[in-house]
Amino acid sequence: MTEPVIRPAVDADAEALGVLGRQTFIDTFVEGFAIPYPADDLTAFLDASFSPEAIRAKLTEPGAAWWVAERDGDLLAFANTGPNTLPHPDAKPSHAELRRLYVARAAQGMGLGTKLLAVALEWMEAHTDGSLWIGVWSGNLKAQKLYEAYGFVKAGEYQYPVGRWLDDEFILRRG
Repeated sequence: MTEPVIRPAVDADAEALGVLGRQTFIDTFVEGFAIPYPADDLTAFLDASFSPEAIRAKLTEPGAAWWVAERDGDLLAFANTGPNTLPHPDAKPSHAELRRLYVARAAQGMGLGTKLLAVALEWMEAHTDGSLWIGVWSGNLKAQKLYEAYGFVKAGEYQYPVGRWLDDEFILRRG
């Protein structure tokens, strides 16, 4: 088995990114954190976020960047950045936001999340005119500790919609 490789995502990755994103969301938030999303809200969110069409559109979004970690043709993890969308009074669209950092359950512990984060942060620093931003679920202490180790501090809170369900999220900022 070869070592995982991190590379920019391409259009041909859209379907695999959708499958990985959908499963990682379920593994993390539904099974791992046991958030009781109503089935119709979860389905609507997953379809809107991780369909191949949705991923293809996001891959071509101006100012966005995507990376994947793959091994032997299988996607293990991905990161996505882009213009800031977080609702904070100091945040501007010209600032950079880490939108997603997902690692498949089977690939956790391989250091891929940290490697993808380093690549994403380097890109974000080169493509912002201000702070770097991350939204993170309020109950995900492991992710919060990781981001804190990279200089992010809590700057606010907001609610992230999963269908009609609203998750309590923290807004983290660096810079």
